[in-house]
Amino acid sequence: MQKSQTSSESRHLSRRTMLKMAGCAGATCFFGKSVIDLSAAPESLPVVTSEKTGRPATKRRFALNTGTLIGLNLPIEEEIDVTAKAGYDGIEIWMMRLEKYLSEGKKLADLRKRLDDHGLTVENAIGFAPWIVDDESERAKGIEQIKRDMARLAEIGCRRMAAPASGATSKRIDDLEACGARYRTVLELGEQFNVTPLLELWGGSATMHRLSDVTAIAIAASHPNASLLLDAYHLYKGGNSFAGLNLLNGKAMHVFHLNDYPANPPRELIADKDRVYPGDGVCPLQELIATLDAIGFDGVYSLELFNPAYWAAKDPLAIATTGLEKMKRLFQ
Repeated sequence: MQKSQTSSESRHLSRRTMLKMAGCAGATCFFGKSVIDLSAAPESLPVVTSEKTGRPATKRRFALNTGTLIGLNLPIEEEIDVTAKAGYDGIEIWMMRLEKYLSEGKKLADLRKRLDDHGLTVENAIGFAPWIVDDESERAKGIEQIKRDMARLAEIGCRRMAAPASGATSKRIDDLEACGARYRTVLELGEQFNVTPLLELWGGSATMHRLSDVTAIAIAASHPNASLLLDAYHLYKGGNSFAGLNLLNGKAMHVFHLNDYPANPPRELIADKDRVYPGDGVCPLQELIATLDAIGFDGVYSLELFNPAYWAAKDPLAIATTGLEKMKRLFQ
């Protein structure tokens, strides 16, 4: 009897130990060698302030998020042409533009050829499927939408898509473990299509505006492909300190949205339309980039703006070219 009880306890202990080790392994995807509680006050964390980036600017990759041109209502073919002509390495497309292209009877194979002819990589795609919501029927619709999107993206060579908290913006979902399980479902779908969903922090989302929350959701997913999609503006809008980035493993991130913001309006009132070119605002971008370098981020920097003042001139190439020049200037 004693022997049986000891054997049972050993098996139980072994399982607990294994689960603990598995949890730590998942956490190190984001935290490197040690696991640190992101609920700590971000202001107390160290900030990397070195002015040297540590890598030649020629090693950087830059993309254009075509949301930067969205107010000009260009077809996706023209967005691709502008991106290439401005000199970007890659592009982030919007699913609504791809859907419009297909609705006109055009072929994905032709679009992929256009991208290949320009030498452009589709770094990511922006969609808004409600995959995270509590309502099961809405969530099921969101999953079906993601399946369709991933299948189309795979055909044009896109290997990533944004996974923001669509449908959970005004009302917070407190159960982050449940959010993690829902993110895992989307990640497992991504394995089928070789398209990785990137968990996107939104500064205006009640559920995913804090770096600590999106990181907790990603870890709770317990999936090796979990990845964060961060943005200078959204980190600021969500009330985050850039110091929190020091706790992350940059190798677990693939795209970073680069932009800037003015001192006014204040953070509580600032909106997407207020974003400005990198270097034209008050964001400490040199420190931010140095921090990303320090944590090992070697993904693509993608320009994402929604400024109506830029659209007013109706010159998409000027917007794209100016944005790339200002991004590159930060790394010189």
